[in-house]
Amino acid sequence: MRNLSDAELAQLLDKDIFHQISDAADQLGMECYVVGGYVRDLFLERPSNDIDVVVVGSGIRIAEELKNRLGRKAHLSVFRNFGTAQVKIVGDGCWMKGDSDNNCDHQKPTPPTQHPIEVEFVGARRESYSHDSRKPIVEDGTLQDDQNRRDFTINAMAICLNKDRFGELVDPFDGLYDLEDGIIRTPLDPDITFSDDPLRMMRCVRFATQLRFYIDEETFEALGRNAERIKIISGERIQEELNKIMMAPQPSRGLVDLQRCGLLQIILPELCALDIVETRNGKAHKNNFYHTLEVLDNVAKNDASLWLRWSALLHDIGKPRSKRWEPLQGWTFHNHNFIGAKMVADIFRRLKLPMDAKMKYVQKMVDLHMRPIVIADEEVTDSAVRRLMNDAGDDIDDLMMLCEADITSKNQVRKAKFLDNFRIVREKLADLKVRDYKRLLQPVIDGNEIMEMFHLTPCREVGELKKALKDAVLDNRVPNEREPLMELLMEKAKEMGLRP
Repeated sequence: MRNLSDAELAQLLDKDIFHQISDAADQLGMECYVVGGYVRDLFLERPSNDIDVVVVGSGIRIAEELKNRLGRKAHLSVFRNFGTAQVKIVGDGCWMKGDSDNNCDHQKPTPPTQHPIEVEFVGARRESYSHDSRKPIVEDGTLQDDQNRRDFTINAMAICLNKDRFGELVDPFDGLYDLEDGIIRTPLDPDITFSDDPLRMMRCVRFATQLRFYIDEETFEALGRNAERIKIISGERIQEELNKIMMAPQPSRGLVDLQRCGLLQIILPELCALDIVETRNGKAHKNNFYHTLEVLDNVAKNDASLWLRWSALLHDIGKPRSKRWEPLQGWTFHNHNFIGAKMVADIFRRLKLPMDAKMKYVQKMVDLHMRPIVIADEEVTDSAVRRLMNDAGDDIDDLMMLCEADITSKNQVRKAKFLDNFRIVREKLADLKVRDYKRLLQPVIDGNEIMEMFHLTPCREVGELKKALKDAVLDNRVPNEREPLMELLMEKAKEMGLRP
């Protein structure tokens, strides 16, 4: 992060948009401050085009004045019930990070890239809460009142935009020091902060994960004391924060914090059930919770999509329900992939995650995640790889990424063997994609033709005949050509007592 003086902050805010806001505030005789994440990100040198402005007075009046000044390049939205307004700006002079005037002398100047800017205006306010709701009772207040209600000290800093104090930092809770130390801390009593709005507990863990900060000890203890309050928050709001944690460079940091403070047990008890190690006759299984987090971090290193990350998080979710002790084998988890895939829908439904193709994708990844490992643990045959391609379809590359991430063995010899066999699987996949793609689509004789040929309606026999043809094609026992498949079809039909 950068240590910035008021003069340097004023220079960083030397943009047309901030001067327009400043002039509007001065004309109306109101104090005006840029606050929250934009201020934090100035010090962290993170680009941001979302600007929050607090006005000691009517934020809507300043937003309306700004719209009048900017004309057609600004769009104004007013939310009078909440006392807020938004101005969205696109036009000359309204770009932020990446401006041409930010180029170093030794760099070739580049034209400024224009980005829409969204400025949210709100009047300074004080808030009070009832115990059963996170919706506050709002009253007009001072800048100090407004900073008191902020979630964390690093989000409670404000920079004055009025001309006579332009660039002056107002930091009553030493948020700047917390930024330097990498600490997440609440401005006031954390028990009150979290009890008033329990979603702040998720935001606390999310900021710590995204910024790679640590949660202040007193603040973390308050997370545990108030964890049950998360139950008044909707699944939509929880999954929004959870998804941001999942998309962090090292999502395990946030999930460990959620586990330690007791929030995860309420949000995702199925995942917490993995955090156990049982020993019998001197044989113990691994801790599947920490194994899962390692797999999740592994796919995150490859910049995986959100839904592949969810697949990694849930890939072993069926293990507690499938765990058995077998005297001759030790601990087993037979069919945990199938059981886990069936659990995905309930988890998505509870967290208000999309119940569409994204959910089905995660189900498929969980269901198939053992297949490449089984192939790589044995001789890698064309037949097995063909079947895997057929079942995984267009998601085969994602499945391979998940399965390679799943190799977390501390036995380096075994790990090296798996990874080498995965390399062979990948080579065969690439080769078979070229050679067999058309052949793998479907046998040239389909179900409709089978029904017409044997005078059948849709029934079990038709399914068995189709499966016999498909298996023969996938196993490369016959080419996907009409004559050899017809011969096989007739043989199979004769065995089943069917006649054309």
